[in-house]
Amino acid sequence: LPAHLAFDEFKGVDRQLHFICLDGDNHQVVQILRTRYKKTLLKYFGRFSPQARANVKTVTMDLNFYYQDIVRACFPNAQIVIDRFHMIQMLTRSFNSLRVQVMKTFDKRSRQYQLLKSPWKLYLKKFDELEKVHPHYNWHYKDCLTQAQAVTEGINTSTTLENSYNLMQSFIQAVETGNTHELK
Repeated sequence: LPAHLAFDEFKGVDRQLHFICLDGDNHQVVQILRTRYKKTLLKYFGRFSPQARANVKTVTMDLNFYYQDIVRACFPNAQIVIDRFHMIQMLTRSFNSLRVQVMKTFDKRSRQYQLLKSPWKLYLKKFDELEKVHPHYNWHYKDCLTQAQAVTEGINTSTTLENSYNLMQSFIQAVETGNTHELK
């Protein structure tokens, strides 16, 4: 077994989820299993010697709760690493749910509702990548705004939404720059 493993699942034959195990260093496939069930994974990794399993240093995975149980049971010296993609995905989904929740508190014809609804993809982009110079007319809220202005005005409709947006942006930046102090 490699010192660094990565676990994930993917849709395969008949749209069923399969398990894939990769070498975390060179991304070579270690094993693909037809199922991702805990019992199957414990049986597969149980075939390796205790010494081979003890040499595994890290296991990178998504937020699948039973993968952590498998790592603890099979790899006594391994650290669990949650991959960046899934952390950011979880955070952006949570923010998006909050945005919709706040949006529904406004009348559908209101400017606030339209600012939170029509440019929804802009809220998921990095603020640094939003257009800040050239405004465009949007018929939903009947105004010329840059992308940054639309997002800023939208998040200003709720303190909770604004704080969540700023947290999400800070978290994404900290992940991209590898700033562990800022992540904490």
